Amino acid sequence: MQRRTFIQASLTSLGAAAETEAGITASARGAETKAGELYELRVYSLKAEKQPILDRYLSQAFIPALKRYGIGPVGVFVDQAASEPKAYVLIVYPSPEQVATLSARLSADEEYLKAAGDYLAAKASDPVYARIESSLLAPIAGMPRLVKPDASKPRLLNLRIYENHNERANQKKIEMFNRGELGIFRRVGLTPVFFAESIVGAARPNLTYMLVFPDDAGRNAAWTRFRGDAEWQKLRAIPEYADKEIVSKITNLILTPTAYSEI
Repeated sequence: MQRRTFIQASLTSLGAAAETEAGITASARGAETKAGELYELRVYSLKAEKQPILDRYLSQAFIPALKRYGIGPVGVFVDQAASEPKAYVLIVYPSPEQVATLSARLSADEEYLKAAGDYLAAKASDPVYARIESSLLAPIAGMPRLVKPDASKPRLLNLRIYENHNERANQKKIEMFNRGELGIFRRVGLTPVFFAESIVGAARPNLTYMLVFPDDAGRNAAWTRFRGDAEWQKLRAIPEYADKEIVSKITNLILTPTAYSEI
């Protein structure tokens, strides 16, 4: 109980810190940001033959349980170009408290435990996945809430991670998006799903974001418009915003949503 209380207090503090990111207070953003929305990005590394078990678990046990708790939407994506299968799961938490209590709630949920039976019964000699890598993300001021794509339509997701050599560079890149780059993205068709700073996880500090496109042709066309945009050329020419000064590595993933993905 003490451990759970400590985790909840820590996450609440992180949520409050996220709300004042870039010097913008929660009151300045408006009432809708006060819930302290947070995102968890999970990456499951597994063998191809285990994908059906993971899909059944996520679609029939995990996501339904989160719906009962008021957590979501939940996006599930695969990287079809990857040499080794990986499943990307994006969870939207309405509050830090929901992050802290999820594990305990699932462990006590009989409906979930029954639905997750074959997944949880996996033996050490034959696991469903190798490991789960997980990051906790806080939305940036310029996009305080995730914008859910229409899950009934074909779509392609572009997950990008900008790693920075230190915290100052990380905040400068976030500032760049808040002060102009996000607006350019929207205008040229780089439609954002979320933009967030990693507060717990690997490869910190980093800015992680996701874009949605109708297809790969639409993705390529939007990036071409962006690269040739006059306003973008002016913004990137500002010395303090030069990539070589504030971005040390970019990870670019093209992800396909599963049939049951809510994002």
